[in-house]
Amino acid sequence: MKKSIANNYFYNAAYQGLSMVTPLIITPYISRVLGADGIGIYSYELSAVTYFVLFATFGTYTYGQREISYNQENRDNRTRIFWNTEALSCISTVLCLAAYFLYLIIFRSNVLSCYIFALNIITVSLDISWVFQGMEDFGKVVSRNIFFKILNIILIFSFVKSSGDLDKYILIMSALPLCSAVFLWPFLKEIVGPPDIKNIRPFTDFQSILSMFIPALAISIYTVLDKTMIGFFSAEGKYENGYYEQSVKISKTALTIITAMGTVMAPRVGYHYEKNEMDAVRVYIYRSFRFVWMIGIPLCFGLIGISSSFVPWFYGRGYEKCILLLKILSVLIPVIGISNVTGIQYLVPSKRQGILTGTVLAGAVFNFVINLLLIPKFFSAGAAAASVMAEGLISCIQLYIVRRELSVKKILLSSLSYFFAGIVMLAVLLITGRFIKPSAAGTVILILTGSMVYFFILKIIRDDFYLAQKEKLWKKVRYKKRESRNEDI
Repeated sequence: MKKSIANNYFYNAAYQGLSMVTPLIITPYISRVLGADGIGIYSYELSAVTYFVLFATFGTYTYGQREISYNQENRDNRTRIFWNTEALSCISTVLCLAAYFLYLIIFRSNVLSCYIFALNIITVSLDISWVFQGMEDFGKVVSRNIFFKILNIILIFSFVKSSGDLDKYILIMSALPLCSAVFLWPFLKEIVGPPDIKNIRPFTDFQSILSMFIPALAISIYTVLDKTMIGFFSAEGKYENGYYEQSVKISKTALTIITAMGTVMAPRVGYHYEKNEMDAVRVYIYRSFRFVWMIGIPLCFGLIGISSSFVPWFYGRGYEKCILLLKILSVLIPVIGISNVTGIQYLVPSKRQGILTGTVLAGAVFNFVINLLLIPKFFSAGAAAASVMAEGLISCIQLYIVRRELSVKKILLSSLSYFFAGIVMLAVLLITGRFIKPSAAGTVILILTGSMVYFFILKIIRDDFYLAQKEKLWKKVRYKKRESRNEDI
């Protein structure tokens, strides 16, 4: 394998770091300019188009990435896989785009913003980042993402000035991903050859693609359904969706640090699985679990500890409910991290997406039932609690299913040192938070304090995984410094 997992994770982590900073820059501004009602409208309308985007994607992204990872050393196979998959993506996109316009004509004929959202569907057929991820070539993808993320910040501050600029905000959020998707096409010739039109067979592996689509469908429906049901059951649906949207945005931003590793590891696991190197597969999977515990637990406890200080100054007045929502949704970080390892990093590369489908469908049904019970009474808080319980169920089922191949005891025991350090960190944050008024400076102090306490505890108890990663990082830094000095000479 020519690509370095450390380098690929660094690329992804750099982008995810920017993804974390971006909401810190944009969200306070948008929260005040558009208000909870404007954000709620955006969230609700986005939830509608997401269903069509999901069907347009149709599992091609996950399937394409996996198949490309199997054929990193065979250009002819990659070419065939790409054009077959891309042809199916174009067909599904056209069908879903037609269905969406029919939906608008019947139900939303005079709402301009809904027509702007159609750009999200068009983007599906143009997004080929899965090819580069399958090849473990994350540099181009991340460079593109960083450029358009910065452009997104600039455009929002330049053109979204008042609550009347909601359509401009929607246009920026929908058009930039489309431009971003087009950006990678010039680099495609490095990976695949030109299409042989006569031999394109978009439905060749339709059954496998369908099997990957079903879990994605279930996951997306029950995550998007939360917002739809909040709007349906709550008389204050716009505001409740606004609170929920902003809180989910922060928790998912933190979660991206975990899923960045999944993006890197899935093609690597697929490569070794195809070569029947199962010992290597298990080594990488156990390493991923340790990473989820080491990073996910402090992120979870950290959000709980700083939410009371963070929300008042970050969102402004009227968003007090986000404090509770953030505390609930923070639990999703380690929970989804675990299911990401068992599902995306292990079951999918090992061609058992059917098992993943079953677990996700179980979670989706469970989530829907709990939503029916909790949302009418607790609104956005009920939806948040239902999401946590559903994701927890999925993770537990998946761990039970793989128990004969992976040691669940080893996985769970590997979390103990991180839970201990995390609990100590949370206690320190809660005590310190009593003496610090809600402010940006106060939140920074809490984050720095919590981080120092957490990693100091890991150092004291001599956690081997943390110490090993720290040593690797220092070696890389020293190597870069030596390279820099040699270039200067």
